Amino acid sequence: MSVVQAMDLGLTFPAGDGDVVALKDVNLTIGKGEFVSFIGPSGCGKTTFLRAIADLEKPTSGTLSVNGQTPEEARRARAYGYVFQAAALYPWRTIEKNVALPLEIMGYGQAQQHERVRATLELVNLTGFEKKYPWQLSGGMQQRASIARALSFDADLLLMDEPFGALDEIVRDHLNSELLKLWDRTGKTICFVTHSIPEAVYLSTRIVVMSPRPGRVTDVIESTLPRERPLDIRETPEFLEIAARVRDGLRAGHSYEEEHV
Repeated sequence: MSVVQAMDLGLTFPAGDGDVVALKDVNLTIGKGEFVSFIGPSGCGKTTFLRAIADLEKPTSGTLSVNGQTPEEARRARAYGYVFQAAALYPWRTIEKNVALPLEIMGYGQAQQHERVRATLELVNLTGFEKKYPWQLSGGMQQRASIARALSFDADLLLMDEPFGALDEIVRDHLNSELLKLWDRTGKTICFVTHSIPEAVYLSTRIVVMSPRPGRVTDVIESTLPRERPLDIRETPEFLEIAARVRDGLRAGHSYEEEHV
């Protein structure tokens, strides 16, 4: 069964000076265990599509299902974890208390909370930082804590909206590598929004290229890279060939916009 399926999906925001068409005729199926990146220029609907999956935005046409349910049903079933661009941790709560927050809301007992927090902090290499506060951690460590929080209730689907966009290149490279290991260990399905071509190619089993508004899927690129990917794979001809195709797809999307002005 598909984890996410969009058919002729459209989403329009009403506005006083003319409606804004954020998504139009999006058709996409995401299977269990895939790592799918969404890339395109600002305003192309990448984040809007992620938010529609999470039931934070309502499509205005077409259909969208998550685990065979409506996005609202999937949200109520806690079918996904969401990692935002900023870590969004509460500064007055320790790291373990931030990670435990969804578990508290969902009514888990103290023993279950403790075990799940311990396991997820271990997954993101933050064991030993349980009693620290967010302001005592680096930006990269805060984002890892945010990922742990999204993983704490063991949802099969992880939605990630440019989680490393504000970090410097060295930290970003490290977290990209750690995220791949995490994905391999957990078998989660990951939908990942990025503006970075190298990041999209390095992380993904498939790359969805989107056009400027109205957001459409202009290309879906299957990665031929092996599942195990050291950072220096980015210097190989195979990697550069996939990156070139992504770049061509982004250019084609801009051409589409110019033809339909």
